[in-house]
Amino acid sequence: MDSDGPAAPDPEQAQSSGEFVAQMQALKDWSGLTYRELTARADAVGDVLPRSTVANMLSRSTVPREELVVAFVRACGCGPGTTETWVRVRKELSRRERQSFEVPAYAVGQPEPELGSEAGSEAGPEPGPEPGRGTEESAPPEPPRRPWLARAVLPTVIVALGVVALAVTLASRDSDESENRQVEHKQAEKRQSTEQPGSSQPRPSQSGSSQSGSLQPGPVQIKAVHSGLCLAEAGGQNGQLYQQPCSPDTTPRFSLKPIEPAWRIVTFHRQFGEGCTGVKDKSLEVGAPLEDQECGKRGPAEAFLLEPVGQPVRGYRLRPLHSNLCAGVPEAATKPGAKLRQLACTKDAKGQLFAFDRDPNGV
Repeated sequence: MDSDGPAAPDPEQAQSSGEFVAQMQALKDWSGLTYRELTARADAVGDVLPRSTVANMLSRSTVPREELVVAFVRACGCGPGTTETWVRVRKELSRRERQSFEVPAYAVGQPEPELGSEAGSEAGPEPGPEPGRGTEESAPPEPPRRPWLARAVLPTVIVALGVVALAVTLASRDSDESENRQVEHKQAEKRQSTEQPGSSQPRPSQSGSSQSGSLQPGPVQIKAVHSGLCLAEAGGQNGQLYQQPCSPDTTPRFSLKPIEPAWRIVTFHRQFGEGCTGVKDKSLEVGAPLEDQECGKRGPAEAFLLEPVGQPVRGYRLRPLHSNLCAGVPEAATKPGAKLRQLACTKDAKGQLFAFDRDPNGV
């Protein structure tokens, strides 16, 4: 991959399995590709790199299998020479040939150097007893140090450091998720405080269950009310959503998940695994497409307020939390294959109402 930006991460910097995996994550970030896009690029050259496998290997602290490293690095855009470097470093780590430090092995009976002295210095041996002094006054010799003791302790120290690093990583992820929820909550409160008095549309509740009436978490089939067609992908690699004839084999499967103060539409794809519906590139523009991609990268752009419309309810507006616009089918088209896009909300909500029916075939 040619780029005028920063150079790709160097695997030579990795001195442990955990650092090697961290360099792989850095390479993915450098490439700018999603899990779905990495899978598609690998498929294009005959490699096998499932999206769920990529997510799994980047969350572990052990080096992945060689064929996965090759497929991953090539999918990120690296050439043959760089790929060989990644494979070589992986082999060295698997054979433990890249330890960043080594405990010196002292001969049995030879004392270790005093603190502050240099190992291997040219200082002579310690002087023996002075002439004329008996051996009875001499202090008994100190038992020889055992170099194997230091070597036995070293792996334990390394494991402990790995546990601490894992705990710090998990705490950081929890902090990021908490921060995203706070941002979403504040944005929702701001919209509610600026809502015009006398609006005919109901104000969304802060509770995921109460705002939706009959809506409940779990597998659903999402249907465009104006056309009676269901939301689905057309089978491409970009995750674009269209309205299609409803079918038990619709791809992907959808499931509602409450995240205060809104909902997340979780997807399950037979090829790409779990993901989330959201607005492409977190766009605020009218006309931006809605698509299924990996969860967590678009923040409030993959969270939705579901506003019931009508008495009794005729359907629900699907409003991306980051933009406060409405998802819908442009011009309320009724033909199969019409794309789902982010649109300006209209008073009659034509083409912008959806039904969330329980899906008995959901996962």
